[in-house]
Amino acid sequence: MLAMQYEITLPADYDMRIIHDRVAATGHLLDAYPGLGLKAFLIRRRGVDGSTVNQYAPFYLWADSAGAASFLWSGAGFTAILRDFGRPVVQTWVGGTVHQATAWPDPPAYAVRRRSSPAVDTDIVEVARATDTQLSEAVGVGRAQLGAYGIDPRTWELVTITLHAQRPEHVPDAAEVFQVLHAAVPERRQLPGRVENRLAPAG
Repeated sequence: MLAMQYEITLPADYDMRIIHDRVAATGHLLDAYPGLGLKAFLIRRRGVDGSTVNQYAPFYLWADSAGAASFLWSGAGFTAILRDFGRPVVQTWVGGTVHQATAWPDPPAYAVRRRSSPAVDTDIVEVARATDTQLSEAVGVGRAQLGAYGIDPRTWELVTITLHAQRPEHVPDAAEVFQVLHAAVPERRQLPGRVENRLAPAG
């Protein structure tokens, strides 16, 4: 699994209805995109939920890295972003696990993203395990509809994202709250719920 996000920061006086209209018109095009586990069409508004900026920041969980390649390099999908906003930095994390509620009676309305940098002497395997446990518990008790994490092995940044039908009452320190305009989830059931050890036992 790959986690991916780009952030398009817009002028302070930007009319965010333009982004609403954009997603309303085109968001459904990814509802059946092969290889895509999740695309959450995220925005932040200046002055809302602690945001200092207007921002369009889609977040992706790819069940299949070839799907990500198709989206970025085939001339479809990402080309519209390049055309309308220029070329943003595409942040990418190697995904660990995803935990999901079995059913979503209501579509996700909010997302909470947290990025952190574990200390250099921290056991990164234990970081991944602890994060997995936290996300599993959050979904299990109904605090989130979906929880996922990924790690950028270039910088060792840890990212977590949770989706919620309503704005969560408790937001972790240093986390950012986004509004979800649409969630495309064609292959969310294909996203991994655990990290496998694929090394054969020593003989």
